[in-house]
Amino acid sequence: MDDSIQDFGRHLTVERNVSPHTLRNYLSDLSHFRVYLVSKSICSLESYDPEKIDYLAIRGFLAALRQKGLRKVTIARKLTVLRSYFEFLLQNGRITLNPAKQVASPKLEKPLPGCLTVDQACALMHLPKAEQWRGLRDLAILETFYSTGIRLSELVGLDDADLHLNSGVLRVFGKGRKERIVPIGSRAIEAIQSYLKVRPVSGKGVFLNYRGKRLTDRSVRRIVKQYLNQIDRPGASPHTLRHSFATHLLEGGADLRAVQELLGHVSLSTTQRYTHLQIDHLMEVYDQAHPRKSG
Repeated sequence: MDDSIQDFGRHLTVERNVSPHTLRNYLSDLSHFRVYLVSKSICSLESYDPEKIDYLAIRGFLAALRQKGLRKVTIARKLTVLRSYFEFLLQNGRITLNPAKQVASPKLEKPLPGCLTVDQACALMHLPKAEQWRGLRDLAILETFYSTGIRLSELVGLDDADLHLNSGVLRVFGKGRKERIVPIGSRAIEAIQSYLKVRPVSGKGVFLNYRGKRLTDRSVRRIVKQYLNQIDRPGASPHTLRHSFATHLLEGGADLRAVQELLGHVSLSTTQRYTHLQIDHLMEVYDQAHPRKSG
């Protein structure tokens, strides 16, 4: 292995204190890059001068990775490693320019948010044991998430004063403590009212543990995931209920800008991601229903 790569490895270990796993990945990526350079006669196994490597060589390396079918996220990670490596050499006076900074990262596609089917959402609401106060609390949490689409942090931050159940709305504080009013459905209202009647202690927060302390983000996440696991959605989370709320509204014909307001999105483009899921749903309906879907 080249001395500069060995020195970079020591820098990662001593100064950046990376894990052994991260160190192996970095050195492996640099080794693959070195093999590519040799294959293109940019350097030889005996002679390696980092100063002779330009952005075109790095672009060629990334293009070769794409031809091999590597995912964009993997290619982006390898470019990050090269940027870090050449930045180390630049800071130590071994090169005069970081060529990897002249190469743009692959544009990563944002994964579409997963969501429940309507049947799964309904099944989820039947899981908490309503004869126990914890079950009533958990049902109220699930119903509130699905009925309002609020974020985990917004649900945890709810105080009794934020509940305007007679008016059918909640007051929530989103990102940057921005206040908004969101409607809440009758079933969620009933679930909250049933829970509040048997809540063993009262505190400032709406959703409390048995000691009367406000549930934390982690606690609510654990509670929700416990029920999601029971409907065979082990990778889902409270955010899945938010996604389901938005998707099911759009599938039901809701206006995109109205959904934007309900979710508290600043940008409409963030909400537009859900239209991809809606299109997938429409395609399924088309395939099932159209008499001439195929030749």
